[in-house]
Amino acid sequence: MKVVVADPIHEAGIELLRQEGMDVVVATDMEREELLRELQDADGLLVRSRTKVRRDVLELAKNLKVIGRAGVGVDNIDLDAATERGVVVVNAPEASTITVAEHTIGLILSLARRIPFADASLKAGKWEKKKFLGCELRGKTLGVIGLGRIGTQVALKAKAFDMKILAYDPYITEDYGRELGIEVASFEEVLKRADFITVHVPLTDKTRGLIGREEFNKMKEGAYIVNCARGGIIDEDALIEALNSGRIAGAALDVFEVEPPIGRPILKAKNIVVTPHLGASTEEAQRYASTIACEEVVKVLRNEAPRNVVNMPAIPPEAMEKLRGYLTLAETLGRFTVQLVRGRMRDVNVTFCGAIAEVKEQTVLCNAVLSGLLSPILTERVNLLNAPVVAKNRGIRVTIGKREDSESYGNLMLLEVKSDQGESLVKGCLHGEKEPRIVEVDGYSLELAPEGRILLVRHDDRPGMIGRVALGLGNNGINIAAMQVGRKEKGGVQLMILMVDQLVPEEVVKEISAIDGVKDVKAVEMEK
Repeated sequence: MKVVVADPIHEAGIELLRQEGMDVVVATDMEREELLRELQDADGLLVRSRTKVRRDVLELAKNLKVIGRAGVGVDNIDLDAATERGVVVVNAPEASTITVAEHTIGLILSLARRIPFADASLKAGKWEKKKFLGCELRGKTLGVIGLGRIGTQVALKAKAFDMKILAYDPYITEDYGRELGIEVASFEEVLKRADFITVHVPLTDKTRGLIGREEFNKMKEGAYIVNCARGGIIDEDALIEALNSGRIAGAALDVFEVEPPIGRPILKAKNIVVTPHLGASTEEAQRYASTIACEEVVKVLRNEAPRNVVNMPAIPPEAMEKLRGYLTLAETLGRFTVQLVRGRMRDVNVTFCGAIAEVKEQTVLCNAVLSGLLSPILTERVNLLNAPVVAKNRGIRVTIGKREDSESYGNLMLLEVKSDQGESLVKGCLHGEKEPRIVEVDGYSLELAPEGRILLVRHDDRPGMIGRVALGLGNNGINIAAMQVGRKEKGGVQLMILMVDQLVPEEVVKEISAIDGVKDVKAVEMEK
């Protein structure tokens, strides 16, 4: 088997490939044309972030079976094209977990004992012992926002310093927290009670600016905040204000809204410790990333089951053709429903009806539902292989059912999600062979093509409600493309579905929610 190493990786991984009998071509210094020639008969490819593996590369590399990413992110790999060509993409998500967690702890210690400031002072020829009075971590409360792999490791390491751990993660159950000795709390509680706050969430439309002026004003006076996740989660302008005013005692950033942040105001703020995105930069992390990725590549080439598959598992072509539309429906149903659910998911029930009930690969379809449910809310990529494990690790119970009755539809998929704050039941079917449709939401019948941006408004069934909602959107420059209204009974509560051309900001959602007679408003984003 021939494996091409396109980007520099730790020598330990290359040595592992050779020990496994692979024909290794190190192409890190090759010009692109020469690299492409080597890929024409390659079985495996190892990359980091530099090499772009787009559709044209995959079409050229006709023998390619696996791409290994020595790290986490796969933005440089065309996953759709890889999947279409049956190329398995694997990565090493756990490689930097400990390294980033340790860097976070290092920054917390640096803030608590004011180490960087004291270092700079002494090197400037000053002896200012009284100026750099610090604080112990013992007995302090650490607020962890995002309890994934890295957040969990930070919490466990902080416990060794006798810190109390308070965590917010809307998709982690209280039982899971208790197992780790961590108190699971609301976002507001973490802000108000924590002495130190550390952020470990992905950067998405929902988490961009997660910590802004309003959040800083809710924090304890004299609190500290650390971000080793992604730049943009903390509003840097708001952070500068909070630091310079003394609202918070200090901050430590390894990531920034703009990288590198040379010349930006954030670097001149008071009491801030900064590092140049060093979270994953250790000898051990680079070694682990290299060896884990290479081990995964070897497993695929030896027809063994890898752990860290990023894209779809291999499914026979004839089965795949039959499943294709249903997979799209399943993933769409999950992605739609997760945006209706409030609180921590506890139970997921998937029921297949009619023609779908006869499909053998129902587990794969259920995994596609879970992928749609979990992908928008987690840092790690959730796919058809790891979705059940991810759900289980978060204390989510998953059940699959089937029935012959499809309620006058040829095929029907039911998704019921229960959380600690309620439940939602959404039904979907395929229109033709490829187009998903949502046909019922919590008992309201409708006919919805789940695309683009959607606003769901529950309101009293009385005159003028549609006009008030439409006016509220219009006053905020949001155009309505289409609308439909459903009700269960006359004079009860209606469900209004609005297809809109613009993203509906949170402040507009709150404005619509405040209209007399409006019961609930949810903005749904179906564009990936």
